[in-house]
Amino acid sequence: MSDASPATQVSPANPLTEASATVPQTLLITLTGDDHPGVTAGLCEALTPFPLVIVDMEQIVVRGRLVLSVLVAIDPEHDERQDLSEVMANVRRAARQAAAAEDMDVTTVPGAQESPIHRQQRLEITVLGAPLKPDAVRQIANQIAGHGGNIDRIRRIAAYPVTAVVFEGSGADFHDLRSALSVTARRAGVDIAVQEPGLDRRGQHLIVMDVDSTLITDEVIDELAARAGVAAQVANLTEQAMAGALDFSASLRSRVELLKGLPETVLSEVRESLTLTPGARTLCRTLQRLGYRVCLVSGGFAEVIGPLADELGVDGVQANRLEIVDGVLTGRLQGPILDRRGKREALEAFATQFDVPLRRTIAIGDGANDVDMLEAAGLGVAFNGKEPARAAADAALSVPYLDSVLYLLGITREEVEEADARFPG
Repeated sequence: MSDASPATQVSPANPLTEASATVPQTLLITLTGDDHPGVTAGLCEALTPFPLVIVDMEQIVVRGRLVLSVLVAIDPEHDERQDLSEVMANVRRAARQAAAAEDMDVTTVPGAQESPIHRQQRLEITVLGAPLKPDAVRQIANQIAGHGGNIDRIRRIAAYPVTAVVFEGSGADFHDLRSALSVTARRAGVDIAVQEPGLDRRGQHLIVMDVDSTLITDEVIDELAARAGVAAQVANLTEQAMAGALDFSASLRSRVELLKGLPETVLSEVRESLTLTPGARTLCRTLQRLGYRVCLVSGGFAEVIGPLADELGVDGVQANRLEIVDGVLTGRLQGPILDRRGKREALEAFATQFDVPLRRTIAIGDGANDVDMLEAAGLGVAFNGKEPARAAADAALSVPYLDSVLYLLGITREEVEEADARFPG
């Protein structure tokens, strides 16, 4: 066991040192060792006889190893007749004895203060990797430090199906760091989201998702085209539209026209063939249990996704509608097209309906027609997105698991499993 060497005296300008400019008025006590019950109580019991107040406390347990730090200061109402040098010496001695009794190592640093960096802008940087490698963490940490930021805490929130860790930091400019880390993410082969913690993030209770290639792995119109024998033509138009190379509305009308003459019965066949994205049920189920409103917006067709929405129990759906006459698709659409602008308007309408400010909404999509929606939401997430969506989003996920969105909301894998255990079925 050892004490750190005494620090230089603290400036008299600090309120904690006004009583005596020559005696350090604070002491940082850090215990490390195997975790077991009673460590915090034992240390605080040892400190109780002294004229101290607790300024800060932090504890973390990693694989059974405990790190407990307590920053104490001389009580401003202490007896002025007391020799503060002697008080601090006795406090350090008591801390050593308490640590020895718990079979812990201890360091004590006189004059320690909370770093000014803690009063700067706070950031939460969520990193997802499958797997997460040391070199990726090195690149992320270098970027944070290079932008003047400090990593105050790191915690893991998921071990599978991806490894997800949260870096809690401070000091760096939010926008500059987010731009730099988006480049780092691609180079390091991980997903990164930089967010500002606060009440808005805790109050995000509306999530609006695209359907094709987001909630489901399929593109509904491609499935219909395959049954109409025009798969290649439609797939080419779909790809160009999602990449932003073609106007979505014009592209959609051209694709639907190719479906003319397809019997209505094909719609039910396609409904049965759809595959949910891995994690989609978990995402919807978990958010609903937490009180979120979950809504779907789709450039696809209500006739196909409506039953899926009912199955998932979502709160709202907006999608395009096919014109059907005498049991046959006419190759035309009914009503206005839900395009890029329409998806944003749908997000705004759902937010109004459920009385949720836009800054507290979450949007998830993958294509160019999702850009306006992603930009308007409080948190826009590009899920395996095309370049326009990635550029517009606050966070981009490249893993194939839709429930990874939960980690961006600070929801841990353990909390998901606990919810499943408490609310089975």
